[in-house]
Amino acid sequence: MRKKVEFTSGEHKLSGLLETPETDVKFYALFAHCFTCGKDIAAASRISRALVRKGIAVLRFDFTGLGNSDGDFANSNFSSNIQDLIAAADFLRTSYQAPRLLIGHSLGGAAVLNAAQYVNETMAIVTIGAPSDAAHVAHNFALQLEDIEKNGKAAVNLAGRVFTIEKQFLDDIKSYDSSHIAKMKKALLVMHSPVDGTVNISEAEKIYQSAVHPKSFVSLDSADHLLTNKHDAEYAADVIAAWSGRYINHEDLITRESSKQHSTINTVDKNSNAEQTKVTQGHVVVEEKNHKFTQHISTASHYWLADEPVSVGGDNMGPDPYEHLLAGLGACTAMTLRMYATRKKLAVKQIKVELKHSRNYLEDCETCEEKSQGIEAIVREISFIGELDAAQQSRFLEIADKCPVHKTLHNNVKVVSKLVS
Repeated sequence: MRKKVEFTSGEHKLSGLLETPETDVKFYALFAHCFTCGKDIAAASRISRALVRKGIAVLRFDFTGLGNSDGDFANSNFSSNIQDLIAAADFLRTSYQAPRLLIGHSLGGAAVLNAAQYVNETMAIVTIGAPSDAAHVAHNFALQLEDIEKNGKAAVNLAGRVFTIEKQFLDDIKSYDSSHIAKMKKALLVMHSPVDGTVNISEAEKIYQSAVHPKSFVSLDSADHLLTNKHDAEYAADVIAAWSGRYINHEDLITRESSKQHSTINTVDKNSNAEQTKVTQGHVVVEEKNHKFTQHISTASHYWLADEPVSVGGDNMGPDPYEHLLAGLGACTAMTLRMYATRKKLAVKQIKVELKHSRNYLEDCETCEEKSQGIEAIVREISFIGELDAAQQSRFLEIADKCPVHKTLHNNVKVVSKLVS
């Protein structure tokens, strides 16, 4: 089933095509096309159709200024590509289901490697003929680089079509590197042809070496950069479908279980034989699921699981208690900063908050009768896509400390515990 869709990225309306299988959807994937290409390029359409036949829904779309999407290509850049991908993921999350799989071809591969950190639901990433960093794309118009630097822009012939490349594009791609690849906590499949004449296979090696496990590499043998031979595209799709199933199906089952639990929140849970308590607004109810570490967590509108990692005896079916604490602080920080940026009309496109805490819940629980020692610290790293001067950045950091949860953690909160029958 093919459906034309539209969604907004910044000030622009983007055009996409959502293809879904006739049977149940295993999960949703998001496909990013190559530099100056479009959603309908042969590689994108063939891989998407092949994945749909295997039960995977795929959204492919035109980046800003390309194909049927709004905007001027000359004003777009790598940052806007990332923002477009985040907007596409938001559209899927709101209208269908967040993408579990991100696939990027050529520069689209570099884009999904960057965008993945902003799409928490994504479990797996695939790059096809991708460079390790965005700056690699500049070799396509190496002869015009001097003109672009001198005159601010130049007309560039790419694959028989003329595009205007502005200096802002060069400045933008220079601001990115490949350091984010090592920080990804998602499975990665790198696909590349050893005879790729556009992006050398050494770029695939850089991506693979930068990433942490689980990671895989598959050679596309004699395929060209654009996978113009349909058999190469279909082979890539076969590999992607088989490989991604290893990393996504388990999460998908957990998601379905959580959804089912949420829809029957006031009924009996067959797994625990415990009746879910009706939850009023502003309250949280936590109840054992398996009499180990896994816990049901219910609010008036949501349901999810908490657990511990397998390494300490849990089943890893949800975040651990400290991760919940960090999530609360991180979410509140990002929300507060967004409210501030909106009110002050700051040019902030995307906000990201990373938090770390050195304490261990299991060890703390085992020594809970002992007097606590030392000083705890939560390290909060805030990054954003946008342009702020030094004074604005300083104020932005100050505002982070004014989020309500941050204040609560610093207010010596008293926890009153009661036994109830």
